[in-house]
Amino acid sequence: MLAASHPNETLNWPSGEVTRIPYRLFSDPEIYALEQQRLFRGPIWHFLCLEIDLKKPGDVRQAVVGETPVIATRDESGAIHAMVNRCAHKGALVCLKERTNVSALTCVYHSWTYDLTGQLQSVAFRHGLRGKGGMPDDFDPAKHRLEKLRVETFSGLVFGTFSESTPPVETYLGPTMSHFVRRALGRPHKLLGLHSQMIHNNWKLYAENVRDSYHATLLHTFYTTFKVNRLDMDGGMLLSEDGRHSLSYAKRATLAPSNEYERAKVHSARYGSDLAGPELLQSWNEFEDGITHTVQTVFPTLAIHFTLNSLAVRFFTPRGLDRTELFWMYLGLEGDEPQQQAMRAHQANLTGAAGLVSLEDGCINEFVQRGTRGSPDRAAFLEMGGRDVASSDGSRATETGIRGFWRGYRDVMGL
Repeated sequence: MLAASHPNETLNWPSGEVTRIPYRLFSDPEIYALEQQRLFRGPIWHFLCLEIDLKKPGDVRQAVVGETPVIATRDESGAIHAMVNRCAHKGALVCLKERTNVSALTCVYHSWTYDLTGQLQSVAFRHGLRGKGGMPDDFDPAKHRLEKLRVETFSGLVFGTFSESTPPVETYLGPTMSHFVRRALGRPHKLLGLHSQMIHNNWKLYAENVRDSYHATLLHTFYTTFKVNRLDMDGGMLLSEDGRHSLSYAKRATLAPSNEYERAKVHSARYGSDLAGPELLQSWNEFEDGITHTVQTVFPTLAIHFTLNSLAVRFFTPRGLDRTELFWMYLGLEGDEPQQQAMRAHQANLTGAAGLVSLEDGCINEFVQRGTRGSPDRAAFLEMGGRDVASSDGSRATETGIRGFWRGYRDVMGL
């Protein structure tokens, strides 16, 4: 078993190594337990919800940080708060609805009631009945509030952290990543639809997946067949200064077909196909720089993607050692014309649980989970694009984004 006080003694992971990733990280229950403590309750910002989920005073939205249930609220003054969804009395969930609008939060178990900041307001039968029972005279409601998180909003995203030492969100992201978050979400937006799916793998495998620009046009045959996103388009992989956040981008209009697709026997690049509904791939130039595809990651569990004109926020959370829930939220802009909104909604079919592009991700990470389970002492080999953790402007045949994730993971976990 892994010794929590000295995890590297049994993990056998040389200090600073990010090109060899022990398979044990995806299957060891003690590592998973340590993540809940050091990472999910560590000095990290975690995505909680969209700011538009909390439009009005009294709006409440369930969220999660690791395995900790959380609720985000907007109080009567308009301020946003976040707190653990756990009654200070017996630990029951206080909010049972995914989203609601209320004037107060009341636990159904014993009717302890909290205001929208999480402060305990009343306790049923606090003074007993007919002079008998009740709480002791020195009971102080101020000492029994819901456990709170620090909260910040950035470009319409609501983040929470349990740590007082986490830097401001913009500092946490760094200048390059902050720019691209603002670019995607800094305009007033609205929710077009959402869904979630359960994938049967450790959460870190999906964290790798969204940073893996190497696989995108190999596994996802629709991308290549219909020339939506290919490695022979201008593009690159940008990393934050600390490496933990990334952005993969491509420019569709710059496609210059490469013979490497033929030499590599990439099936989808060797045959022609036509769409019965070609309007799916119609788009307008949304940005002057010609970028038509981005996948941006925010460490540890958030991704923002833009494909043609489809804009989505996706985040994922562990539901156990080898189960992960993945959430998709598709967005439009308040200023969209009806035709533009319809195109965004139509292109949402490219991604998601049954998306023409991303349905393969629902199973490929399970293949890795199953393939590595019996070999905890072996390791993955991540040297595509070199061994460093740095931006790769001009090439997406690289695993530098994954290496950046593991550098951030090691730093936070102390491994």
